[in-house]
Amino acid sequence: MREDLLKTFGCVPIQHSSLLAVLHDYKTPNDKIHRWLQQGCLLQVKRGLYVVSPQMSGELWSLPLVANVLYGPSYVSLDYALFYHGLIPEGVVEVSSVTTRRSKFYKSDVGRFSYTHLPLPYYSLGIIQVKPAENVSYLMASREKALCDSLLLARNLRVYSVKGLESYLQQDLRLDFSELAQFDIALVKKLAESGTKSALLGLLVTLLESLSC
Repeated sequence: MREDLLKTFGCVPIQHSSLLAVLHDYKTPNDKIHRWLQQGCLLQVKRGLYVVSPQMSGELWSLPLVANVLYGPSYVSLDYALFYHGLIPEGVVEVSSVTTRRSKFYKSDVGRFSYTHLPLPYYSLGIIQVKPAENVSYLMASREKALCDSLLLARNLRVYSVKGLESYLQQDLRLDFSELAQFDIALVKKLAESGTKSALLGLLVTLLESLSC
């Protein structure tokens, strides 16, 4: 049965062309895809992009990987990455990403995905590859980059001193300061020197240097 072949995709997002290849001997492959969607074997992320249901594959899809494939170039960041790195206590429902393209938002049966624009050359710094399983890998902000992204994209943030920044990180973000002492200050300096809100990120550099003493 072709349904069994769906299991081979596991938790990896599937392009429409890949499904057509599986159904190459069907006269009306799109009808079969439509039936899979109706039966819940497949879930549509957006037009032309799908994931196999966990009941069919035996695996839960990887939301960060879906986010990378759904809209790119992009990497997972902001609250989702801050929680992943253990910097904030609360889990998040929406997978937040940064992109060089225009900002975008998707909502589907698979989840909610937001993308916020940040410019080059800042964008290209501090991105890591996460590989939680043999067949799964995705791009995510390092802990330093995730925090910098969060500061740059925070709405109505008016911070003009190291003390003010420290208060914001503790009270608003509820950041774990024990983790800050382990930050790569050299990377944060590079991010601050990229030309995107350099004064704000410079305050973060000063704060990190004080914590490392």
